[in-house]
Amino acid sequence: MSRLIGMLARLLPVLLLFTALPAQAQEKRIALTFDDVPRSRGPFLAPEERTEKLIAALQEAGVKQAAFFVNPGHIGTGDGVNGVAHIEAYVRAGHVIGDHSFTHPHLSALSVAAYTAEIDKAEAWLKGRPGYRPWFRYPFLDEGGTDKAKRDAIRAVLKARGLQDGYVTASGSDWNTEDQLIAAKKAGKAIDMEALRKFYIATHLEAADFADALMVKTIGRSPIHVMLMHETDLAALFLPDLVKALRADGWEIVPADEAYADPIHSAQPDTPSADGTLAELLAREKHVDPPYADPRGNLTFVNRLFAERVLHESTR
Repeated sequence: MSRLIGMLARLLPVLLLFTALPAQAQEKRIALTFDDVPRSRGPFLAPEERTEKLIAALQEAGVKQAAFFVNPGHIGTGDGVNGVAHIEAYVRAGHVIGDHSFTHPHLSALSVAAYTAEIDKAEAWLKGRPGYRPWFRYPFLDEGGTDKAKRDAIRAVLKARGLQDGYVTASGSDWNTEDQLIAAKKAGKAIDMEALRKFYIATHLEAADFADALMVKTIGRSPIHVMLMHETDLAALFLPDLVKALRADGWEIVPADEAYADPIHSAQPDTPSADGTLAELLAREKHVDPPYADPRGNLTFVNRLFAERVLHESTR
């Protein structure tokens, strides 16, 4: 009996260690990805300057590998964009490229055959290029809306071609911030650049934290997240500050390769409407209580916030 008591006494600290682990904060990891490459001139920068600044910003921030999702049909269009040179520059800097369709259409607006052609035309351009990854990201995160037959048909197309769905778990809707900024500049409004920087950072940070909390509630763990961003002037200008803020909030920035190796990114949620982030789709599938997006995911709310904080306009 005394020997048994002694053994239990030695095991007790170990048992307490393991029982305490679930209560500890889980590690938060996220990869950065950029859609709609190549984009035309933004509100501040020409495409060539933006590419140079974005590469430098990623290097300054210590982001070793981001992913750029390409629309080959946009190469050479708008402001004389030499998209090939831009894409090759990203890859030379250590980043990777994936398929975002040929011309960025809504799946909801096309037939299965027409959408498949979009995938195949993009793959024909991408395959064999340095940095290529067999990842496909739906434009607008539109997987067919409520048309489950179309959704499942395209999922089968991707599987047949060996393409992984390039899901995202978090989105700061930076495309919308840029749209608001372009409209403000066209209207001749004054832009508070420091307020814009803070707005950009806060929007992405809130999106990441909300997505992580939703995932923990839905699947019981923090997966390796993927942030949806775009090849914008805002990223080129503010990315080092955003990464600094993410790290201060406990996030580790990881390569896209590592993120898409997480088993969560092979999930194919079955929901009434297949549009949105993976965090939202899984939460809907598992009937987790809403909300499924942070308040800044509401464009009416966030646009009012932009007007108040960046343009210093009264919206009351």
